Amino acid sequence: MSRVVFLHPDLGIGGAERAMIDAALALKSRGHSVKFVTAHHDPGHCFQETRDGTFSVTAVGDWLPRSMCGICYAAWAYIRMIYAAIYLVFFSKMKYDVVICDQISVCIPVLRIGNTRIIFYCHFPDQLLTQRKSFLKKLYRWPIDWMEEKTTGMADVVLVNSNFTAGLFKDTFTALDHIKPDVLYPIPDFQAFRKPIAPPTVDLMPKGTDKTIFLSINRYERKKNLALAIRSLAKLGRLLGSMEGIHLVMAGGYDERVTENIEYYQELVQLATDLNVLEHITFIRSFNDSQKRTLLAYSSCLLYTPDKEHFGIVPIEAMYMQCPVIAVKSGGPLETVSHKQTGFLCDPNPLSFAEAMKEIVKNPSFAKKLGEAGKNRVETMFSFNAFSEQLNRVVSNLIEDKKEN
Repeated sequence: MSRVVFLHPDLGIGGAERAMIDAALALKSRGHSVKFVTAHHDPGHCFQETRDGTFSVTAVGDWLPRSMCGICYAAWAYIRMIYAAIYLVFFSKMKYDVVICDQISVCIPVLRIGNTRIIFYCHFPDQLLTQRKSFLKKLYRWPIDWMEEKTTGMADVVLVNSNFTAGLFKDTFTALDHIKPDVLYPIPDFQAFRKPIAPPTVDLMPKGTDKTIFLSINRYERKKNLALAIRSLAKLGRLLGSMEGIHLVMAGGYDERVTENIEYYQELVQLATDLNVLEHITFIRSFNDSQKRTLLAYSSCLLYTPDKEHFGIVPIEAMYMQCPVIAVKSGGPLETVSHKQTGFLCDPNPLSFAEAMKEIVKNPSFAKKLGEAGKNRVETMFSFNAFSEQLNRVVSNLIEDKKEN
């Protein structure tokens, strides 16, 4: 089979990293040789498959700064990715037929020099992730945005993670109207979720099986709107007249190198204090795969708070673990969560979320039915086997095309 290299900016523990690892697992299951090249990889802050020998990981260019005096993060991310591409093409001894890169497309012209086939996986157009309130910010972002559009169009195949992202791709990259990206839902390998599940420890969840446990899993970033979960918990307490037997677990990716992670965590703790619900919340900063399985298995419901999230892998994982999902009715969850069948799709405000949470508290049998239906939906519509077959077909077709030309 073919030799595939994944080129990724930072192999941390975010959704984009999980998606690429699952894609690598899918190709490996089809007999392809798979390796990773990245600008940063910390064995203490990464997914297990990148540290246990499942995949070879080469980190290059981590000596380059991530920002300049706390600004220009995007520019330096581009430079780091270009450096990694230069290493792969000119200095590494790796043999490869296909390179799959994601998030940052500016490395593609360098990869082109290597006479290889290139797949770009667009999780979300980068230029939509930042605001441009000032003239200087607009001036700074203009060449970056131009390069993103220009270099994205240089890939042999463009994949997106949902129909929602496909629509944004079309609206954002107007010069690429000749490109129709293929939708490839980033489905996880559920084999990991079939492993034995350890009972929760007190640092994960409060003691007592009579509690209704709401769970939030997302990085400590403001765009994830985690404050909505805390405000919704407080609103739920007012609707019910009591907080007895109700608890919220806030579990999130957390990196000491990222200032926003530190600041936002502190903001959330302060918000919980101000709303008098801190004693009903457990904050978890980073966790391993085993703890994640425990959290999903023992929680009553997942709260998924991002608005216009491009896909969202956590709701898929939760439904597979028979955990109902309450999510904002926009973006990817519109394609994954079925309203009142596997969970609830709500407006992004505390009252809407709290009313759905009240249903979970008051009707445990209905919550159980939602969970059972969720697993069936995932197994029917979001099969890892189908995901693997689609990605394998894309890669194999590129290899055949290269041979013919």
